[in-house]
Formats: sequence, C-alpha cells, structure tokens
Amino acid sequence: MGEQATPFGPQYGFGLYVHWPYCSKICPYCDFNVYAAKTRSAEPLLKAIAGDIRIHRPRMPEHGALDTVYFGGGTPSLLKPGEIAGLLATADEVFGIKSGAEITLEANPNDILRADLRGLEAAGVTRLSIGVQSLRDNALAFLGRDHDAVSARAAVERALHVFPNVSIDFIYARPSQSIDEWGDELSDALALGAPHLSLYELTIEQRTAFGKAVARGELIPMDPDAQADLYELTQSMTTRAGLPAYEVSNHAAGPEFRSRHNQIYWHGGDWIGVGPGAHGRVSVGGKRYASEAEKRPEAYIANVVALGSGWGEASTLYPLDIARELIAMGLRDIKGIDVQRIETMSNTPVPRDRIEAFVAEGWVRFDGATLSLTPAGWLLADAITSQLAP
Repeated sequence: MGEQATPFGPQYGFGLYVHWPYCSKICPYCDFNVYAAKTRSAEPLLKAIAGDIRIHRPRMPEHGALDTVYFGGGTPSLLKPGEIAGLLATADEVFGIKSGAEITLEANPNDILRADLRGLEAAGVTRLSIGVQSLRDNALAFLGRDHDAVSARAAVERALHVFPNVSIDFIYARPSQSIDEWGDELSDALALGAPHLSLYELTIEQRTAFGKAVARGELIPMDPDAQADLYELTQSMTTRAGLPAYEVSNHAAGPEFRSRHNQIYWHGGDWIGVGPGAHGRVSVGGKRYASEAEKRPEAYIANVVALGSGWGEASTLYPLDIARELIAMGLRDIKGIDVQRIETMSNTPVPRDRIEAFVAEGWVRFDGATLSLTPAGWLLADAITSQLAP
C-alpha cells in the first residue's frame, strides 16, 4: 500500500508537538508529564529537543513541510521568545514550516502579563492558548492555580491586542458547581471576546492529588447526570454566542479559528512528538508508528545524547489499532469519519445495524458515507465509539 493510498499519514496534516515539562506550580488535577521548574537551566533540554527534531528527518524522508507546531506542557510560556525562535528555526531548517502555518504556545495568565508578546509574535508564534480555567477566585484556589480572576481577564485582553487568534481553557463540572454558577461564569468567559474556547469537564485521574483526595473520601466528584446538564447548557450558550462546538470540548467563532494542530490528531495525520514524555504518530512506507519519549527530563536528554533521539524504537501500530484510533478520534470532530476509510484500514465492515440504531436515537448522522455525532451523541462519544469500533 503506497503512502498516498493509506487512510492515514501526512496527507491529513503534518505537525510538530514540543513538550516543555516544567511548571512554576503543579496543579492538583494535572495528569500530564510535568515537573517543578525551580531554578533549572533551560539550555540542556532545549539542545536535546533540537537534536531530537533533527534525528527525525532521515527517518521520514517522504514528509514535506510542517503545517503546525504546538508548544505544550507543562508551561512552555516559561520559555523566552529567543528560545522559542531557536526551536522553530531548527524545525524550519530540518523539515520546513509552511507559510501561514499555525504555531501555538500554551501560556499561563501570569506569564502573558509579563511576557514580551511582540517578541513571541516575532519569534513565529501565531496563536496563544491561555490556561484561564476559571473566572472565580474560589475555584482558582481549589484548582491550585497561581493567578486570580482579575489577572486572567487582563491576560486575555493583553493577548488579544497582539494575537487575533487566542484560545482560552476553562474547567467546569467542578464538585458542587451549580448549573446557574456555570452559566454565569460561561457568560463571563464568552464576554472576554476570544475566538476559541476549550471547555473541559473536570476529569479526576487516580494518580493526581485530586485522585488521592477522592480515594480518601475528601473530595466527591460531580454526579454524571449533573455533568450532562452542564454540558448541554454549554452547547446551547456557546452556539447562541456564535462559538459553536466543532469538537466535543472545543468551540470556535469560525473555521479559521479552529485548532489546526488538534485536527491533525482527530483526522489521522502525522505528528512528531519531542520533549520529555511527548507522544507522536509517524507514517513511513505505508506503516504507522507510535512513539513516546522518555518521561524524565534527565533520561530524555541522556537518550538524545546516546541514541540521537528522545525515544528508541517506535512501536508499530497494526491495522486494527489504527482503525480504532481513527474512529475514536474522528468521531470527536464535527466533520465525523469516512466509514469506508475505517473499513479499508480494518478490512472489517462498520456494523450498519448499530449505526441505524444510533441514528434512530438521534445520536449520530449518517449519509451513507460520513458518520458524525450529534450534540446529544457527543455526551455518549466513548460508548458509541466502543460499539462501532472493529
């Protein structure tokens, strides 16, 4: 099967994900690969990430220029504009970065308030994703954030003066949060004027501080039915405000503000993952590989020095794995999935009787080729995916 014939790969988008693992403060809900920044020098890790980008080129001879670059974490806004520019220069030298590429930087509000935003713009950043999380001081304290509501508002306002494309993150469905409280807060969030909102229900992972508090009986997560009520309110309010959902948790004022990088994940494109703990998906010669870098920064740096890469051998994804991933990720997006693409990959028919049953319930739309979830179906995305996956 040739590269262009495969139902996955860079023809569906090609991105670079850079994971910067350091944070000035670790949040109690965070399940990402993060470490306290302390007074560490950034230089050894920056050098290792640049080396990791370089070693990917000979492994991926058929890939063209990058469509997107995403700096995530952790807190990549702790990096200086010159350090970001240096990594982008390496990526451009090694792969090329397309003209008009989307280059996103995740940032905390306090970093935005003291950052050289024009410097970030000059470095190549085109989009900011700001971790506001809440506009209520008591909620921010509960979430372990190091900013308050006033600084969050000021950060968004300052960012919008320089970057037309700004996304803000919020966490809702917090324990004991009422539907009226979330409605008021979401109204305030919409009033900030950002063209993109990422609105996530609080997920409590076992190994986090919140997870341990739940295990001790000190924290009671919100009831799923109450969460569903808040989700439905979220959909109606954002739609009325002109920021409808284009994915389960993501809302945009228009197609031009949708996250192009995330769409690579959802649509089965390729991305290189560099930095400690970063994941990647790379297609070469009709095969697809999953990579995961060493998690600890010291081990990651040592791997790059010894092996030339933050990861050793990538694992091969088999056709059924790829098909299941395509359906799970693709159904999150409003565009849905091409059923034939899944069937080509898995060599297994997607059960039409189940599709018909879900259509009758009002959970999915199916035109004979494209299958997509309705807003009601998004509430049941995982269950529907498990029923349809080969």
